[in-house]
Amino acid sequence: MSKRLMLSILTLLLLTVQVVHAEGDDSTALDWKKALTVDLTTTQTSYSDSWVGGEAGSFNWVANVNGNARRQLSPLVAYSTILKLSFGQTYTQDAETKQWKSPQKSTDLIDWDNVARFTLNGFVDPYAAFRLESQFFDASVPRKKRYFSPLKLTESAGLARKFYEKKDDYITSRLGFGLREIIRNTIVGDTALLQTEDSTEVDGGIESVTDVILTLSDKLHYTGKLTMYKALFFSESDTAPNDDWKSVDINWENQITANLSKIIAVSFYTQLLYDKQIRRRIRLKETMALGFTFKLF
Repeated sequence: MSKRLMLSILTLLLLTVQVVHAEGDDSTALDWKKALTVDLTTTQTSYSDSWVGGEAGSFNWVANVNGNARRQLSPLVAYSTILKLSFGQTYTQDAETKQWKSPQKSTDLIDWDNVARFTLNGFVDPYAAFRLESQFFDASVPRKKRYFSPLKLTESAGLARKFYEKKDDYITSRLGFGLREIIRNTIVGDTALLQTEDSTEVDGGIESVTDVILTLSDKLHYTGKLTMYKALFFSESDTAPNDDWKSVDINWENQITANLSKIIAVSFYTQLLYDKQIRRRIRLKETMALGFTFKLF
């Protein structure tokens, strides 16, 4: 991890702690509105030695952490943060030998979004934001796990509006100029040597982000996030094979969760991705899960 990255993260954390501490005794500051849930889902299929048909056993597990917190720190500053962590693996059994193979990563996500909105009581408010997106490790080369690669850092500023807020529910949207830094740890030279080096790409452009959290009923909840980004300049534009970097990037996530009991819930998650630099077609992901959910606060 680069020194610049470490400095950026530490600076953000220190500023957050200092602002919260400084505003903690302000009579105008409101209490934190926060939520944190942890869920775990598993599925298992197994077959006896006498089973006919060539099917193979499998075991899958996925763990998710979803948290959000927001607070009116002072009459002029409102702070919000959203954290999403997901990781899962799939184990499969050889259909012939019945031996279990090494696990394959099925889910991997780190997403931490922070927004400071300057509440001027106008139609829109200025904001400054910092977002970190990554994964726990890159498993594309099994013999060399590259942790937190790629790592995308987005710093943005512009105008934001809160369209709806009631208790723990809200709808907010922001539009501004963003600067993205993408850090990759890539294998160079002979792949057998597994030597790596860090590379950095920087671009800047227009960013739009909309966050939605709604309580549909006592046991039904919806969470959505739509991010769109249009790059205006790119540090590698001179060497890029085409102009795909100019296309609009889209990341649209939706999740509906139904609580069957205090600790058992079923959720349906969809994600639509479009990044022409990676693939020229829309990518879709759907997940239906039934598992244990623990609401910590």
